[in-house]
Amino acid sequence: MKTNIKKLFAEAMKDQKAIFGDDLYDSVEVKIEQLESFDNATSLEELNNLICNCQKCELGKTRTKFVFGVGNPNADAMLIGEAPGADEDKQGEPFVGRAGKLLNDILIAIKFKREDVFIANTLKCRPPNNRDPHPLEMETCRPYLDKQIELIKPKVILCLGRIAASQIIGGKLALAKMRGEVFDLNGIKVMATYHPAALLRNPGWKKGCWEDVQKFRKLYDELTGK
Repeated sequence: MKTNIKKLFAEAMKDQKAIFGDDLYDSVEVKIEQLESFDNATSLEELNNLICNCQKCELGKTRTKFVFGVGNPNADAMLIGEAPGADEDKQGEPFVGRAGKLLNDILIAIKFKREDVFIANTLKCRPPNNRDPHPLEMETCRPYLDKQIELIKPKVILCLGRIAASQIIGGKLALAKMRGEVFDLNGIKVMATYHPAALLRNPGWKKGCWEDVQKFRKLYDELTGK
């Protein structure tokens, strides 16, 4: 799960300079040694302190708050969504507002409390107007998520929505093809279901989500013996 940050950053710089030119970086001083230092973090608190001022992509300039994640640092279950929305950007916490309330209700229905799990997003900053994340943004932010997973050591991950699922599970499968299946991420079991915001727009999908999260809870019980 280790990522070569220096190589990744150099490639990102090369790609963006080809598009935007050198002027984009004249006002931003970045030391690669500082960007690499987060990989040595030994706790989530230390990791957050090292990355919360990140300016490695343009989202750092437009965010209100960096949204690191919240929950049990030793959780056996981790939930991963797409990116912060407007409410999350204001509060600095993932899954608040209407979608967050629905997620809380889903967790309660399968006998979890919000503080039992760890909740994060594939991106730590809100894309303007809640647009889909750009591939380079996902690639640039992915090492932070990988480090969170490394520190938490969950036994099972639930991806919330198509973008999170495709980022974690990989490949080009549609969400419909990923739902109900169990995948592997470096020994960690991974499942996928609908994003709570999508359920608010499409209430008819709630039945399918309920089936998914029941399977997720069953898998969790099997892996943890709880």
